[in-house]
Amino acid sequence: MTTRTTGPLTEVRPPPTSRRRWWVIGVAAAVVVTLAAVLVVVAPWADDDETADGDGAAVPGSAPVSDVSGPPDATPPEVDSAALVAAVPAEAVAKIDPVRLAPGVVPPSNRWYSGLVFGDQPQPVFAEPLSFGLTDSGFTLGLPAPTVDAKVIIAPHVPAVTVDAGATSAQVSAADPVSVTIDLLDASGAVLGKVVLAAGSPFVSFTAAQDVTLGSTVAGGTFAPGDDGAATADAGTSQWGLVGGTTDGGSTTLGAGESASWYALPPDATPEAATALRTAAADPVTGVDVTYGVDDTVARTTLTYRTAGGSPTAYVLMPHHRVGDQPERTDCGLGAYPSVYGDLELCAGSQLSSFAPAVPAARELDLDGISDDQRAAIVDALATDVAGTPAFPSDTYFGGKALNRAASLVVLGEQLGVPDVVAELRSTTVDALTEWAETDGCTRRDARCVVYDETARSAIGLTPSFGSDELNDHHFHYGYILAAAGLLAQDDPALAARLAPVMNLLAQDIAAALPTDELPQLRSFDPYAGHSWASGTSPFADGNNQESSSEAVTAWNGLGLWAQASDQPELATEATWLASTEALTARTYWTAPDLEQFEGFEHTVVSLNWGGKRDYATWFSPEPSAILGIQLIPMGPVQSGMAEGVAPEQIRASVEEATPDGYGVQFGGYLLMYRALAGADDAAAAWQEAVSLPDVAVDDGSSRSAMLAFIASAQAGSGG
Repeated sequence: MTTRTTGPLTEVRPPPTSRRRWWVIGVAAAVVVTLAAVLVVVAPWADDDETADGDGAAVPGSAPVSDVSGPPDATPPEVDSAALVAAVPAEAVAKIDPVRLAPGVVPPSNRWYSGLVFGDQPQPVFAEPLSFGLTDSGFTLGLPAPTVDAKVIIAPHVPAVTVDAGATSAQVSAADPVSVTIDLLDASGAVLGKVVLAAGSPFVSFTAAQDVTLGSTVAGGTFAPGDDGAATADAGTSQWGLVGGTTDGGSTTLGAGESASWYALPPDATPEAATALRTAAADPVTGVDVTYGVDDTVARTTLTYRTAGGSPTAYVLMPHHRVGDQPERTDCGLGAYPSVYGDLELCAGSQLSSFAPAVPAARELDLDGISDDQRAAIVDALATDVAGTPAFPSDTYFGGKALNRAASLVVLGEQLGVPDVVAELRSTTVDALTEWAETDGCTRRDARCVVYDETARSAIGLTPSFGSDELNDHHFHYGYILAAAGLLAQDDPALAARLAPVMNLLAQDIAAALPTDELPQLRSFDPYAGHSWASGTSPFADGNNQESSSEAVTAWNGLGLWAQASDQPELATEATWLASTEALTARTYWTAPDLEQFEGFEHTVVSLNWGGKRDYATWFSPEPSAILGIQLIPMGPVQSGMAEGVAPEQIRASVEEATPDGYGVQFGGYLLMYRALAGADDAAAAWQEAVSLPDVAVDDGSSRSAMLAFIASAQAGSGG
């Protein structure tokens, strides 16, 4: 199923699947020195006046040295992006218009802050814990307060602080996957000052480019200077602090080069929290670097919040940063901010490290323990599925989805020892992949080929679908194509070499580890939120969104399969990091969320997560089978880990809620596969249902044989 990322939620689209995703590493990678079990990260920018942001622009900042536990930093893959984009035709096909973007900055699509850049009017964005909105002359800040009903958890941007800089326009001048810098301009186009906000930071700062007096007010009042160096204000539902400049009533005066930082205090803030925030606010955040490491059991993400003077700052932890085994943290527990995702724990420091269970690329199921009868039933279904494979669609989403289905059938047949059953399908699928991989294909046709749009800085597959020419859903679409290529080229270096130019371009479009002039760093993966964003331009007051968490995990699994087949070990490590982190957040926020504090929400899953809202809904159907099913598609081998850390009762309750009238519904096959992960008895019952499941309940991204194989594997793995 595909998620539509524009238009009203009530609009029904044909059964497809669309969503989003991604991550970042600073150009100057951290140096890691192993000392016993602890890694000391020495920031190479600490002695420099400036470092590079996510698009290569110079911005000031450094960070203090800090201990980081876990696997050492991985080496990010280095790729000649210029050569990749030059190999395909250049064509202006993208339907995006970055209205508020400084010249030379790569358009920041698929970010939590994309709504600031695109569209006639800027949209509010959600940096966690704060919300932010541009105004005609400055900006507003809020501390979102969640409200709950049966199907929605929502916390919109409600301005609590208004800052008037006398600006007449604004533009994003620097951007990375975690932070964004906005220039406020006067009538002549001169920069009045730079505003910086970063996901996970409780601060928003303004650094003056010229002498300026800001109007700085809260709802119903002004900031009052205090004896401790911070001005404070009561906005009624939230308390605020302001550090920097000279504040007198409703005005804050800054000289050129001086900064002011605003922050919200957590509810019922302790003196320790107030002191930590006041102290950190004196040295504004300027950007965020990300490193990652992977070993056999753990994928580590480390965010380093740079500050102008190199002093420590503060950050907040989302729930997924606290799930399972995590690094020891000694400076946390300073309070908590509310959010639609749960409490955000306040910590002092500059480096946020978190762990996720490692999820390496999965190519096939473990079928060693299945019964002879099950094996025979799967082979019979396989022959029928192969014979019934239709012509491949030509668009990027359904075309990619169909290629992955076919390649998965080939791998299943060869794994079961019946290569003759799938031999012709292998040939047909390889031919289709080869067509997609023709570098000059779009000079001869308008489908099943790839161009590069220089203005959008993106590879666009033709024919686009679900707004992929608006930069929507690229990780979903291209992840399927990469998976098919990786599956069929796994032991065929010659095929991998033929596919490489275009497949590597698609891989870099969605997962470039380093920023280049041609492609952004981690187009859609948000290394703070731990998941991807689907909308290219995010034209929504609720922020960006992602629907199909499972297709996002599938995308990174596909990236890993392609990396293995094409012998790119650094890319394979990056793919494992992405898949691991996305799989953890998929469980934490979509399929097995802890909703205890959201009394009144009446469902077991959340199927559409936004910056400022969480919905029990989809873009394409109100049916409960679709609402859970879109979180399961395509239930490939990588989805075998969906039950990790999830109580069987949670799985059963979710499946029961999705099937009030039985499994003969859209996505019924996926629902049975998910049920099989709850235990041996559940898998046995799922098998009995699956053998007679009507064809309408088997999604076009899967097959009956794949469904039966998944259920049999789950049953064998659980001892059934």
